[in-house]
Amino acid sequence: MSPSHVVRSRADATYDVPPLYEPHVQGFRRWTIVDEAAGSVHAGFGLGEMDPGGRIDPHVHSFEESLYVLEGEVVWRTPGAAVLMRPGDYGVVPVGITHALRNEGTTTARWAAMSSPVPRRAHHGDTYFVPEFADADAVPVDPRDPRTRSFGHIDPANMDVGNQRQEMLAVSASMRTALLVYSGITVKMMVDTDLGANLSTMFMVQYETRGVAGPHDHPLEETYLILDGHVDATFDGAQYRLEPGDVAWAGVGCVHSFTNPGPGTVRWLETQAPQPPARHSYRFARDWDYLQQALTEQTEAVRE
Repeated sequence: MSPSHVVRSRADATYDVPPLYEPHVQGFRRWTIVDEAAGSVHAGFGLGEMDPGGRIDPHVHSFEESLYVLEGEVVWRTPGAAVLMRPGDYGVVPVGITHALRNEGTTTARWAAMSSPVPRRAHHGDTYFVPEFADADAVPVDPRDPRTRSFGHIDPANMDVGNQRQEMLAVSASMRTALLVYSGITVKMMVDTDLGANLSTMFMVQYETRGVAGPHDHPLEETYLILDGHVDATFDGAQYRLEPGDVAWAGVGCVHSFTNPGPGTVRWLETQAPQPPARHSYRFARDWDYLQQALTEQTEAVRE
């Protein structure tokens, strides 16, 4: 670990009940990966798991929260509504909105949770438990249903360049209909402003064999949860091989790069906080190295 990046292996995962949550949960545990101790300011990130019959009582946050379901099922409840989330489903809850979670299924549910800005230890984790509210029947995630417009769904097939058929695209309510493709890399937005997020984004990234993103940094923090395949990554010059279940975080100004050595594709869940600015969200080292070389050549030419 360094002040500007963190890499955590799935083998080192430690799930426990956050102390603040103990009186208000049943069958819930969390692996906290990105927090203030990691050096983060804008992002909190961790993996939660909940046993069948488990619950988290109603609460509010002074941060924006996004979830992506990895395994099992979880019901995300708000006053007057409830959404049944299954693997591949995701959603966002704005700052200060009352919500609760429970597992009505028969298997353990697991999900990735993104918070922005970072929950602060000195402020009770920026989480406040509130009174119970009336229940509602849970409806499944449907991007075209106004009741679940803050939720969406993504499958690995959504990352297939040759599979972007109209019937697949028509179910999306935002720019998640678009697949960005470059340099052997595909990107598909999930949580964005159209979904109701203001402080963060969440999206899926896939690299084909030999896909490369050269050294670059951002004026924002990024987190990466590897889902399939493996990727060679560098963070501030340190080299890592990331595999399924591993998590990495890059702070503001951390120069990082990715290469898929193959065989096969690598796919990961990525988050950003704060949301990228309209311009200059990427700073590629190669561009400034090019400028330095050009200036050096100009100086040498003048001397001659």
